[in-house]
Amino acid sequence: MIPYNKKLVSAAKKLRRNMTPEEKHLWYDLLKRLPLTVKRQHNIENYIVDFYIPEKKTVIEIDGIQHTAPEHRESDAKRDEVLSGWGIRVLRYSNKMIRYRFHTVTADILKHLELDYKDLKPGI
Repeated sequence: MIPYNKKLVSAAKKLRRNMTPEEKHLWYDLLKRLPLTVKRQHNIENYIVDFYIPEKKTVIEIDGIQHTAPEHRESDAKRDEVLSGWGIRVLRYSNKMIRYRFHTVTADILKHLELDYKDLKPGI
């Protein structure tokens, strides 16, 4: 089992209740329809990841503009390295990609998960 920081549980719950518009879009229009368990704002070690798919050991991160700053790139690289140590692959997409190239993002995610659009549960 992958360890988590119990002190981050309440923060993760708060983030789940207050998803960004891009996280909501990805969640409701793709991830919720996957035939896999997807955990939102999931706590892994000392991090809270946007989405985690345990069966595929895949994290999906939605990055805002702040992630382009050098200090964020460094901390993201360190975080990705820690997750990689657990055999977890990290897929990163910008808010802009979610907003303007959603089909490209969904196709990429499905490819990495070895799924196809026909595998999705019907939309609500």
